[in-house]
Amino acid sequence: MRNVLIRPLITEKMNDLTESQVKYGFIVDVNANKIEIAKAIKAKFNVDVASVNTIKNKGKTKSQFTKKGRFEGKTASFKKAIVTLKDGQTIDMFGEV
Repeated sequence: MRNVLIRPLITEKMNDLTESQVKYGFIVDVNANKIEIAKAIKAKFNVDVASVNTIKNKGKTKSQFTKKGRFEGKTASFKKAIVTLKDGQTIDMFGEV
């Protein structure tokens, strides 16, 4: 079984969504579907998932000029999942930090 959840998505925009609505963001496996993501969230955090929205981000082509010439590369592609929980449930992302 592959690891569906890679890491939580912690940005200012996600913090605003978490405070105003009960939504949490995660970077997930590119091949994971919504059902697998919901099951992984339920198993890891013991909460009920209302809905899952996914977004695929394609890697960008980057170029850099050096003494030896032009160097081209590509950033990694990734998939985000925005998970909405049922009323009255929360996820403690940081634990006791």
